This record gives sequence, structure tokens and C-alpha cells, in this order.
Amino acid sequence: MTGTTPADDPTGTPGAPLHLAVALDGAGWHPAAWREEGARPGELLTAAYWADLVAEAERGLLDFVTLEDALGLQSAAFHRPDDRTDQVRGSMDAVLLAAHLAPLTTHIGLVPTTNVTHTEPFHLAIGIATLDHAAKGRAGWRPQISSRAADAAHFGRRTTPQLTDEDVTDSERIAARLRDLFTEAAEVVEAARRLWDSWEDDAEIRDAPTGRFIDRDKVHHIDFQGANFSVKGPSITPRSPQGQPLVASLAHASTPYEFAALSSDVVHITPHDRPGVAKILAQVDEAVVRTGRDVTERPLRTFADLLVLIDDEPGAAARRKARLDEAAGTGLASDAEIFTGTPAELADLLLDWRSAGLDGFRLRPATLPHDLTAITRGLVPELQRRGVFRRRYESTTLRGHLGLPRPASRYATAG
Repeated sequence: MTGTTPADDPTGTPGAPLHLAVALDGAGWHPAAWREEGARPGELLTAAYWADLVAEAERGLLDFVTLEDALGLQSAAFHRPDDRTDQVRGSMDAVLLAAHLAPLTTHIGLVPTTNVTHTEPFHLAIGIATLDHAAKGRAGWRPQISSRAADAAHFGRRTTPQLTDEDVTDSERIAARLRDLFTEAAEVVEAARRLWDSWEDDAEIRDAPTGRFIDRDKVHHIDFQGANFSVKGPSITPRSPQGQPLVASLAHASTPYEFAALSSDVVHITPHDRPGVAKILAQVDEAVVRTGRDVTERPLRTFADLLVLIDDEPGAAARRKARLDEAAGTGLASDAEIFTGTPAELADLLLDWRSAGLDGFRLRPATLPHDLTAITRGLVPELQRRGVFRRRYESTTLRGHLGLPRPASRYATAG
């Protein structure tokens, strides 16, 4: 496929841009990444480190970066803390970090993760809306439930299910055990969206001669009543540039597919081959039907996640992975497919999988900054050469990058 264009590439979709995001986390997604030559372990908790990474992603014209967050220290186990001392532990607050990065960047979307099981919806809504103001329309949000029961100990208000070792062997078992938390998470997103709408776009008058700062008739109580909480509203934060910041979620099973269908603008999925892409997209489509979502009015963008090790020389990435695995003492494991290869080989894979119906990909660099620069300086030029990736930003907002409309306030006609 190398050297082809969408017009003559049977796996390409003429006119449909390929979207690319990167998931930034610590020193990278390989547990031994912090020990790799070129890593910056002494700077992981500095703002300058993250500013450098996001600047590199923006130079690569990527759609957005996601920033991981959690209520507990990182762990080698999905469902419980560990006491390992040979892997990166500790991180910064993702929303606050994104707010710091906002004025340092101009086009790239910033999508922090937040926990929605133990954090108040009102605070989440105003935090993300404030980020959208700071970023001038480039904010997103990845709401995440608490999959670890130990997180509850930080708050002392409730308990959540403790997953067993048997549960974590199957994504459907995990989803079934945590279904109530997904239901609650959907309420959190709905409450946030209503709070984002609670100020109409022209509610702020700021007319000093008449002494009117706001039009009170255009600021609305939302009176949200869910099964788990209620929110009176309105927000304290005026409507942000995107109206509603982008909501993204990671989904592996039927319940999170339903959550995405109800609540998300972008869903990240984890297929392991092209048939897997088609199978999962069909499951997402079924969830869209079950939830009654009208994707004509509310499009749902689909991104596949890949954990990537990229080197120009054939075979070098696989050798690098083997070296990292040896340093870690175990082979790299991930919910996402693990790719090792050259930029051209990755471009081949992306275009092959995209032909099954994907809108884009979120790449998880195994090591930072190595695999990030391999994406921006190797993969992106390869995709541009094939005519499937932008050569400049053509929008100033994250929704604009993804071709998503700016939602109108649901209360705009109520005043």
C-alpha cells in the first residue's frame, strides 16, 4: 500500500480524514519505559515534561492527547493496589495539568481523565468547562468509573465492588460486576451536559452603562434528578466555547459500549485484528440502537487503541520490546493490541483497520518521548504522503477537528 492515495487505495476512504490521538501516561505504557535510554524519569512530575510532550504531539498535527488519572497509585494489577517499587508510581491531577497546558498550545485537543464514582458531578462539570474556556474550545473529558474498591477508602462515603482475580480474566464479567457504576457514570455525564447548557450562549451581557452583567432569564436551573444524586444548577461557569466539551470513553464490553452510546462523543475500543474491529463496531452499533441514540444528530466517533513501539529499521521495535520486557521481568501485556514495526507498517495496519469503519486511532506510546516522536515524525509524514492525514489544522476546536457539531443549549428556547 505504500505510496498509494485514498483515490487508488482500496482500504482508504476518499474524503474521510484519518484521526489520530495519543494517550500520554508516565514514561510510556511499557512498565520499564522509565528505565529506557532517552526517558526522563526525573521529570515525570514536572509541568515542563508534559508541555514538551504535548508540544510534540501538536507539531504532529494530532487531533488530541489524553491524560491518564486515577484515585490510587498505579498498579500492575487491574483491580487492586500493589506494592511494587520497580515501576513508575505517582502522577499529577489530569485536569489541572491540562489547564496548565492549555495556554501553551493552540490547536491540539486536551482530554483529561477524571474519576466519576467518587467525585461530585458539579465540580467535574465546572472543571471541564473551565478547561474549555482556558483552551479556547479544545477541551475534552474522559469520565472513568472506579474499578478498584480500594479507591473508596480515600473518601469514606461508600463502598464499591471488589473485583476478583477470576473477574478480571473477562471484560464482560468486569462490566457485569460494575454495571451500577456505569449507570451512575451516565447520570454524571448527563448532569454535566445539562450544567454546560445551563447558561445560554448570550447569557452574559456585560453592559457597563446599563449595569447588566447577565441576562438572568438565560441562566437556568437544571433540576437533574437521577437514581444516585440530584443537581439543582445552574453552573457557576458560563457556557464554554464548544458548548459541550467533547466526552470520550474507553470500552471493552457490552455495558461500557452502552455507556458510550448514551454519553460519549468518542469511544475508544480495543480490537486485536481487522475482524475484531468489525465485530466490536457491530456491538457498538447494537448499543446505539438499544439506547435510542440518533447518531445523525449526535455522531459517535470510533477510535481503536493500539500500544505502539515504532522504529525506522525493520525488526528494531521488536528487539526494543524484548529488551524492555527483559528489564521488566515479564512480557508486555495490554488490553489493546501491541504493535511493533516501522512507520510504514503501522500506516498499513491503520488503513486496513480503518476500512472496517473506524474514524481514527488512539496510539499509546510504549516509551516517551521515543515512540511519540516516532508517531509525529515517522507515522504522520507517512500518512500525509499517502494523502490520508491533515497537513495543517483546519479548525480551532476539538469538535471541529473531529467534524462534530457544536450542540445548541437545550434551554435556549426556555427563557
